[in-house]
Amino acid sequence: MDSSLPCLIVFILTSVSTCIGDDRQYNDTSHHEYCILGAGPAGLQMGYFLSKSKRDYVILERNSGPGSFFHKYPRHRKLISINKIHTGRQNREFNLRHDWNSLLSDNPKLLFREVSTEFYPPADAFPLYLSKFETELGLRVQYGVDIGMIRASVSSTRRGYILTDQNGKDYMCRVLLVATGLWVPQEVNFVGSDLVEGYESISTNSEDYKNQAVLILGKGNSAFETAQSILGHASRVHMVSRSPVRLAWQTHYVGDLRAVNNELIDTYQLKSLDGLVEASLERIVIVQQKEDWRRKLTKEKKGQLYVTINKYIQNQSEKTKSDVTAEELLGYDIDNFSMRKPYDRVIRCLGFRFNFSIFDSSACPLNSKNAKGRLPRVTAWYEGHNTPDLFVLGTAAHSRDYRSSAGGFVHGFRYTVRAVHHLLEQRYHKTQWPATRLLTTQLLPAILKRVGEASGPYQMFEILGDVILLRGSYCQYLEEFPLQALPQFSSLSGHEVSKHGLVVVMMQYGKKKIDYLGGGRAVTDWSKAWKSNFLHPVLYYYDTLPTEQEMKHRPHGWPLPRPKAIHHMVEDFLTEWDGPISHIQPLRRFLEHCINTDLRAFYAESCFRFSLTHRMPPLFCRQGYLKQQGILQKSKRKHFHSTRPSSSSQYGDTSGADAAIPNYLAQAGASMSSELKLDL
Repeated sequence: MDSSLPCLIVFILTSVSTCIGDDRQYNDTSHHEYCILGAGPAGLQMGYFLSKSKRDYVILERNSGPGSFFHKYPRHRKLISINKIHTGRQNREFNLRHDWNSLLSDNPKLLFREVSTEFYPPADAFPLYLSKFETELGLRVQYGVDIGMIRASVSSTRRGYILTDQNGKDYMCRVLLVATGLWVPQEVNFVGSDLVEGYESISTNSEDYKNQAVLILGKGNSAFETAQSILGHASRVHMVSRSPVRLAWQTHYVGDLRAVNNELIDTYQLKSLDGLVEASLERIVIVQQKEDWRRKLTKEKKGQLYVTINKYIQNQSEKTKSDVTAEELLGYDIDNFSMRKPYDRVIRCLGFRFNFSIFDSSACPLNSKNAKGRLPRVTAWYEGHNTPDLFVLGTAAHSRDYRSSAGGFVHGFRYTVRAVHHLLEQRYHKTQWPATRLLTTQLLPAILKRVGEASGPYQMFEILGDVILLRGSYCQYLEEFPLQALPQFSSLSGHEVSKHGLVVVMMQYGKKKIDYLGGGRAVTDWSKAWKSNFLHPVLYYYDTLPTEQEMKHRPHGWPLPRPKAIHHMVEDFLTEWDGPISHIQPLRRFLEHCINTDLRAFYAESCFRFSLTHRMPPLFCRQGYLKQQGILQKSKRKHFHSTRPSSSSQYGDTSGADAAIPNYLAQAGASMSSELKLDL
């Protein structure tokens, strides 16, 4: 027997084993077109849209069920998202304006009201709702998948992402949709920060704070929620942050302090021991004073915490948190220092930040320039600035409209997720942004219907708006486009802008700072609509698309660059813009100016007279009466509903986008410039 034969056999077996191992590893990799990271509300919302489009996707969730964040937060178990189920209306789209918890779907029963009817629902109801949403729609979610590393995969033909879980399994996808939300507690490092308790771990039993002095770092909703829960038991509650309290009803930003949490403002202003202080958290020091005779005389409790400013601490590098003397405390030199009394507890309630740690350098989004860098920086269409094909959804994408709209909350990002889905369909599947074709005579009622009931632009004011592409005798109506991406409109939507231009419809608040509870706060005169302070529709007319440069240098506070023409619809107390004189007539005049066409409606008798006496009857007659679509009036006067003597094509507009004259007039030698300005 050849002595080399055993070695050959071993080599062959080793090679086979290696191939089997490689094959196993390859089979252990899951390939998908889309990977959604996180089964919270944003992840499930995108899952619904991808399912509806029949795309290949998977939702990866590290916990055992959807919406796991809400099993713990808010800590005191009451949501501040409105669940107004009684609006007096049956219009589902209108009702979504006041339902801040439901996700979007075609199933009318998949609403949050089926889980809770409370105006401010319990937090436990939200995971139940999300579970119902996922189950009934059959969304493809894999639970128990804890992604610990995300890296980009770049080849000569395509780019993608590889996600590795806790078991070493890889998930490869062409497009990564990050919907992890914000769950990493935001912290501030200062001397003594290790003596501070975190919002994520504090006791929620109010009895544990009985007769204690408590200092809370932060003045957001989590801070006030914590303060409100202990007001009846703590001896005093002080709150400190760099900025004064911002009230949501003053700023119109739902992330600012909501009235449901602001009882401490009463006890502060009515001088009942509680209070608010402004100070930079980076400059403060939390210390335990060194034991000395002064403490024994004042009978201060052992372990109490003092607040001072770092510049008053001598030889900081040599000090520890518990050996400062009384002379080093700010209250020693300034005897009316607001926080000179010791505290039994200091609690950090500074909100949460995005988890950047799971991304390697090839896939990590940049930090946002706002929100203290807590959020990833994204483009106007929610794609990472330096991470192509990686989109950020939900609360984590709030850097796009931080402190200006509702994109960080369910009632806002359910619409931005839908917008991102339209973008994905156009970019990766060549499916144009959905558009409704309307005759130009239908434009006015279409706009009135949208401003009267649409929920997307209502919640995502100044961020999402409707884009109307003017085409002459007809127009195309696109809903809820990301307005800051308007310069990239054609590539993102798949629609081109014609020489007739476009109209953008959005909702805006006034920019003037006023007393929102004071007299004269509202504007009711339609001729002063541009002075409206509360939410109202605004229309921008452009003859060409704004450029990126124009968008960048738009006037301060403006959501869009200066248009060729602008129209404010005066604010309405009932948010029903249907007043014939105050709302409809000024809007019609504006649209007529933009398209240079009479948009009034006429009875059949008037259209008949115009067709006999004018070379160019009004557009309404050309697109209505002359196509057997006259208006019948319930009166003794008879108006004809069908008067055409010949075939349906005889009086129709020309088929081209720029049609401005009916065929029957062209045959009679009518001129294109013969249109009359009818002012009847």
